[in-house]
Amino acid sequence: MIPATGREVRLVARPVGEPTPSDFELAESPVREPGEGEVLVRNEWMSVDPYMRGRMSEVESYVPPFRLGEPMEGGAVGTVTASRSAAVPEGTTVQHELGWREYATLPAERVRPIDTALAPAAAYLGVLGLTGLTAYVGLTKIAPIEEGDVVFVSGAAGAVGSVAGQIARRLGAVRVVGSAGGPEKTAKVVQDFGFDAAIDYRKGDLERQLEDAAPGGIDVYFDNVGGDHLRAALAAMRTHGRIALCGAISQYNATEPVPGPDNLLLAVGKRLTLRGFIVSDHMKLTGEYVQRASGWLREGSLRAEETVVEGIDNAVDAFLGLLRGTNVGKMIVRL
Repeated sequence: MIPATGREVRLVARPVGEPTPSDFELAESPVREPGEGEVLVRNEWMSVDPYMRGRMSEVESYVPPFRLGEPMEGGAVGTVTASRSAAVPEGTTVQHELGWREYATLPAERVRPIDTALAPAAAYLGVLGLTGLTAYVGLTKIAPIEEGDVVFVSGAAGAVGSVAGQIARRLGAVRVVGSAGGPEKTAKVVQDFGFDAAIDYRKGDLERQLEDAAPGGIDVYFDNVGGDHLRAALAAMRTHGRIALCGAISQYNATEPVPGPDNLLLAVGKRLTLRGFIVSDHMKLTGEYVQRASGWLREGSLRAEETVVEGIDNAVDAFLGLLRGTNVGKMIVRL
């Protein structure tokens, strides 16, 4: 039976600086019966991600901004409860991009059936989803790991960073250093995610901390933070080092232009490669990555951790917490 209504989270004001709960509303919306070639999905898990902050501002970017007064979008996993597509029958567990709502009606070609025998459904929003794929792309295509490399990962307790450090090891890195905020997270980066060392950015003097953790310098930097982390990495890079520019969460809430690192000229003398990337440009690698990562998960050499928030009515709090760094691993909401 198709329910009459479902709840959804809408953006109602464009945040200036750090978003606040008043920028969002939780509303009831009619659930539309699927038409020919469509499916209705009861969402069970949804993802909150740092890139969503950019979509809340009305600026030109690689993805269009969220529309005011309409439900936001993002990764979700759920079960098909009604279908008018032979390719995706009722009962299929699928992944799609219409999160932030309890029910989604959409064309069958816009959902991807997932194998829950391989891993739990929520994993397809994290370690087996875009999160893990982002880490994999960054370290195989953008700043490819070479045997014996020393690797530095910022945001190492977060969703992408925690996976990136582990993948770096699987790809041949001889030493992996991460950054995180506070002693609990830095301990977790080493003890649970297998990094060789972790620096606490809250203590400041990142350059000195990084030099102590990687005294011979680094070959690859996976950047999730930008700002002072990028500056410290540039100082530590060895000649012909590679930097994958994945994100810059340190400046997502900035209200004024943020200056770049004042030591960027080091990239010239060291002949560095700095390359930004968007994971959606590399979706053809999804199958390859899932096959490799699922094997790593089975053998225990890849560990996934999630911070789970219960209920769509707490989804905004989960997102705001993500921006403040309250999560370890992937932040997800169970609907």
